[in-house]
Amino acid sequence: MAEQSSTPDHPPEGVPGGLRRRLGLSDAVVIGLGSMIGAGIFAALGPAARAAGAGLLAGLVVAAVIAYCNATSSARLAARYPVSGGTYLYGRKRLGEFWGFLAGWSFVVGKTASCAAMALTVGAYVWPERAHAVAVAAVVTMTAVNYRGVEKSAGLTRLVVAVVLGVLAAVVVAAFTSGLAETGRLVFDDEVTVGGILQSAGLLFFAFAGYARIATLAEEVRDPARTISRAIPLALAITLAVYTVVAVAALAVLGPRQLAEATAPLSQTVHATGVTWLEPVVRAGAAAAALGSLLALALGVSRTTLAMARDRYLPHALAAVHPRFGVPHRAEIGVGVVVAVVAATADVRSAIGFSSFGVLLYYAVANASARTLTAAENRPPRVIPVLGLFGCLVLAVTLPWTAVASGVAATAVGVAIYVVRARARQRSSGTGAAS
Repeated sequence: MAEQSSTPDHPPEGVPGGLRRRLGLSDAVVIGLGSMIGAGIFAALGPAARAAGAGLLAGLVVAAVIAYCNATSSARLAARYPVSGGTYLYGRKRLGEFWGFLAGWSFVVGKTASCAAMALTVGAYVWPERAHAVAVAAVVTMTAVNYRGVEKSAGLTRLVVAVVLGVLAAVVVAAFTSGLAETGRLVFDDEVTVGGILQSAGLLFFAFAGYARIATLAEEVRDPARTISRAIPLALAITLAVYTVVAVAALAVLGPRQLAEATAPLSQTVHATGVTWLEPVVRAGAAAAALGSLLALALGVSRTTLAMARDRYLPHALAAVHPRFGVPHRAEIGVGVVVAVVAATADVRSAIGFSSFGVLLYYAVANASARTLTAAENRPPRVIPVLGLFGCLVLAVTLPWTAVASGVAATAVGVAIYVVRARARQRSSGTGAAS
C-alpha cells in the first residue's frame, strides 16, 4: 500500500474519493505566484497607499513578515497532513473540530470574496462600463478550465504568470528610465501613522495569501513533504521581490498622494512617464494577472469545500470527484455560482477588505495549530507561529471598520451553522445508540 500511495497518479491512501498526485515543484510555485502577483499589484496597491501613503513600503514589510510566519507554519503542517483541506484539516487535527471548521469557513467565505474581487478587476480593465458582466463571464470561463483538470489549470497559470512578470518589468523600466522617479517621494511624512501602516499591511496581506493555494492542493502534489516545504517560501520570496520593486517604482513616479487616488495605479504610472503605448499593454497584463489569480484562488476554495463536504459540514454532494477529470466537479460548480453572484453585485474595494479579514482568521488558526507540533513532527521555531498568530489578529482588527464589521458578521453565521450541525450530529448519535 505504501508504494501505491506514492505513485503520482494514485489517490492518497485511506482517503475515499481521493485526488491524484500530478503536480511537481514548478507547478506548485506557479500556482502560488498566479494567486499572489495577480491579486497584489493590480488590486491592493492603491488601497494600501490610501491607508499609509509612502508608509505602504513599511506595511509591505510587515505583511511579508507575517506571511513568512504563516508560510512556514502552513508548510510544516501541510507536510504532516498532505491531503486537501489546508488549515481546515490542521485545525481539526491539532485544536479540535470547532477550530478546524472556523478556519475552513473563514477560508471559503474570504476567498470567495477574493475570487469576486479578481473577476471585477478583469472587468474594470477590459471593459469598465460593463465591469460586472465581464466579471461574471470571467468566472464562468475559469470554472470551466478548472473543471477540466488541475494540470490544465497549472499550465494556463504558468502562461499568465510569464505575461504578467513581463508587463511588470516593462513598467519598472519605464518608471526608472523616465527621469521622473524621485527618491524623495519614498520618504515618510507626518501623515504616516502606525495605524495606517498596519492597515496597509492588512490590505497588502490579501496579496500575499496565494501560498495557501499550494497547501490546499497538497493532495494533488507529488512528494508533498518535500515539494510543499520548498514551493511555499520560494513563491513568497519571488512575490515579495516583485512587489517591492513595483511599489517603489510607482511611488517614486506618482508620489504617495497621487498613488492613493489612482484607480489604475500602474497604468497611471506609465501614463506619467509618457510611454503611452505601454498603457494598453499594462491593462491587458492586469486582466491576465487577475484571471490567473482567479483561476488559482478558485482551485483552493473548491478543495477546502471538498474537505468540509467530506465531513458533512457542507452538503455532502459537494464531495463528489469526477471519474474522468479527477476534480471535485460539484464543488467547482458550486463555488463558481457563488462567485458569479458576488461579482455581479459587489464592489472590488469592499471585497478586498472582507477577504483580508477572513484570510487573517484562517492563518491565525494555522499558526495556533503549528504551535502544537512536536520536535518529532518537524515543528517550526517557537517564535514563528506565535508571531504569526499575534500578527494575524492585529492586522485583522486594524482593517477598515466596514471590513471588520462584515467579517465578524460572516464569522457569526459560520459559528451558528457549526452549532446547528453539531447538535444534529449529537441527536443522530443518540438515536443510533438507542437503537
